[in-house]
Amino acid sequence: MAVEWSGLTPEIMLQLDRGIRGTLGIQLQAALRTAIRSGRLRAGERLPSSRKLAADLGLSRGLVQGSYEQLAAEGYLTATAGGATRVALTLRQSTTARPPAGAAVDTVIDFSPGRPDLNSFPARDWLWAYGEAIRAASRRDIGYGEPAGSPRLREVLASYAQRVRAASAGSADVVVCNGFTQGVGLTLRVLREQGTTTVAVEDPGHGEMTMQVRGAGLRPVPVPVDAHGVVVDALRATAATAVILTPAHQTPTGVVLAPERRQELLRWADERDGLMIEDDYDSEFRYDRRPVGALQGLAPDRVVMIGTVSKSLGPTLRLGWILAPRRLAPAIAEEKHRNDWGTNGLDQLALARLVESGRYDAHLRRMRRAYAAKRIALTEALRQHAPHLRLTGLDAGFHAVATLPEGVDEAALVAAAARRAVRLHGMRRYRVHGTSGPPAVVLGFGDLSAYAIRSGIARVADLLQPRPD
Repeated sequence: MAVEWSGLTPEIMLQLDRGIRGTLGIQLQAALRTAIRSGRLRAGERLPSSRKLAADLGLSRGLVQGSYEQLAAEGYLTATAGGATRVALTLRQSTTARPPAGAAVDTVIDFSPGRPDLNSFPARDWLWAYGEAIRAASRRDIGYGEPAGSPRLREVLASYAQRVRAASAGSADVVVCNGFTQGVGLTLRVLREQGTTTVAVEDPGHGEMTMQVRGAGLRPVPVPVDAHGVVVDALRATAATAVILTPAHQTPTGVVLAPERRQELLRWADERDGLMIEDDYDSEFRYDRRPVGALQGLAPDRVVMIGTVSKSLGPTLRLGWILAPRRLAPAIAEEKHRNDWGTNGLDQLALARLVESGRYDAHLRRMRRAYAAKRIALTEALRQHAPHLRLTGLDAGFHAVATLPEGVDEAALVAAAARRAVRLHGMRRYRVHGTSGPPAVVLGFGDLSAYAIRSGIARVADLLQPRPD
């Protein structure tokens, strides 16, 4: 835990040489990087205010602010509006990119996919929204509430889904839930009660889906995914009358469901009287192309769309929503009521206030810039250390897939990286029954600093090289 200098403006020893070439801003940035890399400034430690450091060093405040902003963009520092500037908590203290063989490594660089930047939770905005929600709460709001969730939040979410995801839903179609896992579980149990027996899951896909389907008393069947998304001809060859999809950014390949596949899916649903369960995964974070509208908007009577704030705000909030066809929404709400009597009402009101105030959109814009910078760090690190690797899935979200050279043992690579305190995640773990496929690793970068990303790739660079014949 970092030392907290309570009630004091922290001091820091930095030396600048006005007699050498180069701008003072570049010198200041270099001095701060050195202090952080060496451990003289520790993760989580508070830095002086820009005004204080400028006065101490005889610099303009704007120059210091610019240096802080640059280091924040690189992942060395974190800052919140009105709060202190601190050394990034996820920074891996290391004087070398990869320790020599046999050397002890104190920290692990974990490229886990699906993990957002937990240091960037908008605490001030959330506290503001919570305070606003409590002040405006009525006696009814403090009670158990409706099974489907807060009417205010459902209204806000329906409007938000229409505006941002091109969905087609009203507040009566929304059921609030405790994240995606509960949302899909509620939906599957209702489908079972209405006669569904078999549900298709993407292969490769999120490993939890198969367990969720079995847990609801249904039979899962894998359906392959290619460069255009789920293969609908393979879906037709199964007995499934429902399918769980990640069309906006497929887990884990990162492909976007192609327009022609969307139309094929709609035809399959009409032919089979089927249902699509849309995991609106990573839809908030797109980079090189315009956002793709939700599948739900094309066929609201055939799609259950599930969204959450786990990636946009933080998993700990356990807040999600289900946009269901009108014929299913009441049954899902009743299943929710039987399950836990409802999600925390004040949290729901706070989320509604956060979204309608515009602060939620502002937070997403900040995070897109932050993830874009980390994405660049990953691509540049691989270009430097393993330029032969094909990197895909970078259109959205905060993970990518690196296809390994033929002959590389995926499991052995993951194990060797772990011995160097780098946690990689092989594609095999996402394949149903461990089915075969090209060796690859899934590289999550959401909760890593740019420095940690570069260090982690450098540590395992030799492991990523092609094997000699």
